[in-house]
Amino acid sequence: MAFDRIDRQILGLLQDDGRMTNVDLAERVGLTAPPCLRRVRALEEAGAIQGYHASLDPASLGYTITVFAMVSLKSQAEADLTAFEQHVATIPEVRECHMLNGEIDFILKIVATDLRSFQELLTTQLTPAPNVSHVKTSLTIRTSKSLPGIPVGG
Repeated sequence: MAFDRIDRQILGLLQDDGRMTNVDLAERVGLTAPPCLRRVRALEEAGAIQGYHASLDPASLGYTITVFAMVSLKSQAEADLTAFEQHVATIPEVRECHMLNGEIDFILKIVATDLRSFQELLTTQLTPAPNVSHVKTSLTIRTSKSLPGIPVGG
């Protein structure tokens, strides 16, 4: 799907504020409400808008630790890669899982309430998982930038 300037404006505005009303959105992009809503629906149907969610503060919900885990597997056969992805999909604390090219097969973003709960997750669910060769972890000290979504300008 090709996106024109108005589509990109709609995507950017909704990415910044998914609760924006259609009337406000239409006004900001210079349309009336009905054609704006049609564009939003078309963007949703095309898969450009994949969903809407609230951005939560992890610390306020008790998740004070964020860790990045670099996972190497013993085998990179497609069935083994898929099995690992399916395994980490069952672990709620694993918030992101990205397959990589290079020495490391996957990088995971994991949240935990404290170091003890992270260590338990690591030793009971991650390192003993089938086909895992080794796991290297890095605990975040602070986050200086965390933006949702992607740049939509242009």
